[in-house]
Amino acid sequence: MLHFLKSLFFADASALDSDVNSMKKFLIVGLGNIGDEYANTRHNIGFRILNAFAKQEDLTFQTHKLGDVSVYKFKGRSFILLKPSTYMNLSGKAVKYWMTKENIPLENVLVLTDDLNLSFGQIRIKTKGSDGGHNGLKDIQNTLQTTNYNRLRFGISDAFNKGNQVDYVLGEWSPEEEGTLPERLNLAAEAIKSFGLAGINTTMNNFNGK
Repeated sequence: MLHFLKSLFFADASALDSDVNSMKKFLIVGLGNIGDEYANTRHNIGFRILNAFAKQEDLTFQTHKLGDVSVYKFKGRSFILLKPSTYMNLSGKAVKYWMTKENIPLENVLVLTDDLNLSFGQIRIKTKGSDGGHNGLKDIQNTLQTTNYNRLRFGISDAFNKGNQVDYVLGEWSPEEEGTLPERLNLAAEAIKSFGLAGINTTMNNFNGK
């Protein structure tokens, strides 16, 4: 009986350790399309944010299944930075795979995406919402079967003529925007760290509208 209780205790403790460890891991997904032709487009801002984060912390990305990945460890947390290689329309496949592989709960996922409804460089962090016509968010929603996941929306503005939305989104930043981007990218990187260290609510309070 004593042996059974010991084995039960250690089994429960092991499960608890696993749960605790999973709560210290965060999946940060930057949305974008692979290929040099997309690298500097507005639609690839998720990749740009993660690249800026990696540059800040002297990280490198390695190619793995369904994406390029880098791991940032800070104050007992592990931030798994993911740039999906599935192209935008199949982003959900990469998100689900890495959530499962790393045992990361949905509340510890943060998706970085462009937003036409925000002024250039503005940040808005939300815990849920519609896909807003964004194909990457739409696929994540369909794959995970929920709209309740965290997302950091980065404003690209709506400075395009009627009928030119696709060309605008897939177009490159203007020289003026490129000059301002580094400061905005660094702010987004700080928001990512806050998400893991302080939680989503504090991060929303401190960064939304900036």
